[in-house]
Amino acid sequence: MGNVSAAESTKSHVDLPSPPLPLPPHAPETTRSLPKGASQLTGSTDVQVVNPGLYEDLHKQTKELFPQVFEGAKVIVAKGLSSHFQISHTIMLSTFTPSVYRFGTTYIGTKQISPTEVFPVLLGDIDSSGNMNANIIHAITDRLRGKLVAQFQPNKCLGHQLSMDYKGDDYTASLTVGNVDPIYLSGLLVGHYLQRITSSLALGAEIMYQRGQQIPGGEIAIMSLAGRWSGNKWQLSANLSPMAGNLHTCFYQRVHEYLQVGVELETSIRMAESTATVAYQIDIPKADVTFRGQLDSNWCIGAVLEKKLAPFPFTLSLSGYANHVKSQYRFGIGMIIG
Repeated sequence: MGNVSAAESTKSHVDLPSPPLPLPPHAPETTRSLPKGASQLTGSTDVQVVNPGLYEDLHKQTKELFPQVFEGAKVIVAKGLSSHFQISHTIMLSTFTPSVYRFGTTYIGTKQISPTEVFPVLLGDIDSSGNMNANIIHAITDRLRGKLVAQFQPNKCLGHQLSMDYKGDDYTASLTVGNVDPIYLSGLLVGHYLQRITSSLALGAEIMYQRGQQIPGGEIAIMSLAGRWSGNKWQLSANLSPMAGNLHTCFYQRVHEYLQVGVELETSIRMAESTATVAYQIDIPKADVTFRGQLDSNWCIGAVLEKKLAPFPFTLSLSGYANHVKSQYRFGIGMIIG
């Protein structure tokens, strides 16, 4: 919710991502120990409080299993100019979408919050048509994070979004403002709250308010409820929007050290439609191979195989997608260098 993109990409066509620098900007969950006094009051000598992470990452474990299918040929060349700065060149040749060249940059600062979090993070890319994306992520304090996203087309700003995330000991509160236009009094406001109830249960809510001339009635507000129930090797998460009549559920299971399975169910009560998708990931460490596949109730199949060509810094990617109902088939081959 709150994405500034004008249209959301479908599962049948997702760009091959650029290889990121080693340290990601966000850690999914953080653990903090209680002070000694608090431990004595609870009668425990080893009490830990776990932050539930971001609301938008509720389904992250399941979503990461889905293959990022693509069509045509892609070559990504990434070069680290220093330990903090990296550039990348992406060439995409396709018959399904326009061929494009994209230049990207990534900068990671020197403010290290944890072993997996370093700020600020600046990411940007521009293609041969002049379309540009810019991202700025920074930790204002150890608990408060900010993110600015902007999309530009030649001679105009397509969209912009500002997000603030506050991570408490056992909760996360987020506020997002997007596409604000003070002249036409339009824009998007989204609030998230996720609370850790027990070590395995987290509950939260989302409130979205949007105002604009393109909206029937001029404005709309929608509230959603969410929950996540986690076990040792599994996770069940769900979003429910009573006013919109939407239900989104995901289940994740680590079956084996090298096998992970996920199930996603998206239901629109108003449209009386449901789509179920099964995704899986198989890792073969000895062969440096990762295989991701998916099958949904619309008889669409997608798969991506990634093979690291050691000892060279190359990664070969093979992609396939088939929609048997519409007789649509897409195949792709990609290479990541660097």
